[in-house]
Amino acid sequence: MAKEFNITGTCTPEAHYMVNISTKLTQIKKLIDNEKFFTINRGRQYGKTTTLSRLRRFLADGYTVISISFEGFGHDNFASEEAFCQEFLLVIDDFFESSSDSQNNPLVKNFEKLNRHITKMFNKKVKNFGKLNRHITKMCKNKKVVLMIDEVDKASDYRVFLDFLNTLRKKYLARADSIGHTFHSVILAGVYDIKNIKLKMISDGLYHQAEGERKINSPWNIAVPFEIEMSFCVEEVAGMLAEYEKDYHTDMDIQDISEEIYNYTSGYPFLVSQICKHIHEKLNRDWTRLGVAAAVRLMIKTPAQDTLFDDIFKNINNNKALSDLLYDILLAGEKFHFIKGDEVIATGLRYAFVKVVNEEVFIHNKIFEVLLANYFISKERREKRKIVQNVVEFDVISGNHTKLVEIPIA
Repeated sequence: MAKEFNITGTCTPEAHYMVNISTKLTQIKKLIDNEKFFTINRGRQYGKTTTLSRLRRFLADGYTVISISFEGFGHDNFASEEAFCQEFLLVIDDFFESSSDSQNNPLVKNFEKLNRHITKMFNKKVKNFGKLNRHITKMCKNKKVVLMIDEVDKASDYRVFLDFLNTLRKKYLARADSIGHTFHSVILAGVYDIKNIKLKMISDGLYHQAEGERKINSPWNIAVPFEIEMSFCVEEVAGMLAEYEKDYHTDMDIQDISEEIYNYTSGYPFLVSQICKHIHEKLNRDWTRLGVAAAVRLMIKTPAQDTLFDDIFKNINNNKALSDLLYDILLAGEKFHFIKGDEVIATGLRYAFVKVVNEEVFIHNKIFEVLLANYFISKERREKRKIVQNVVEFDVISGNHTKLVEIPIA
């Protein structure tokens, strides 16, 4: 089966053209080698799930890796300690069962290690976090077990998840005092900053503080910052296109096209892959600068559903302060500097709508600039409000700017 550019689900090197992220994996492994707990917080479709998948293989020689997701957890699984503990262990058990099915796959290097764990992971007697605490001790004693949990945002509305994080935190601190065993490393992946989950629950009315309890006391303050760059650089994009060129011999200028793709995307993984997919499948493999621009226009102008763009509009429509920030940067030409504690800017960074360069806040990439500017302009026209003077709409296919006529307030 021929490889393709993938924009849905996990990417695998056997089936998809992928950026080589081995340098990123090596950096992540250093955190794991040093027994760190951390969270991979990045925007939607930023490569988190694929990174965890590749990391699982990357760690296979030295660690027993448990890789699960909260994606399939439903409300009932968070209804009580017992429900959560049982589902948590069942999912781990399922993970090892499915891993053992791949024993003939040379990528599953630690099958025998997995097989020894299969009959131990699920325990019907584990019905609260106290018993889960002791069960984790048995699971991890004299073993290097790495726990990776994807889609942790699914759990952020449930108090039981806060209690689960507290359990992991207590075990981490006990290990530091040499009085217990726990996971060698824990990696949580999601959009939201788990360190602030308690504040989120308090603001949403899901958590009520006890008298004298500190609001900012986080169950995840044991986590170290995750500062590894997840976006793709020009050289990484070029490596992917070089692999593609070996198969299709298009005579593209790999370096030039890689730079042009980066110019539009700033390395946002989903956007990079989508441009390549459009050029290959819809634009007759036009690997030129005009072809890249045409792919961008398809992404922005066609009415087809796009989960990333839908998510952008959902978030700005639900958060006026964030919408105003983006509007002011794009249409009012205002400059903002990164200030710690500014929750609006922090939200924009969390969703990867903006980035910080030399302490100044910018829209993350040119595609988002065009998408959001056109959205705001259309909204103002529709609402018959006055458009900011001299605003222009950018035509990505021709590279021309079309000056808009001011619409007077009705």
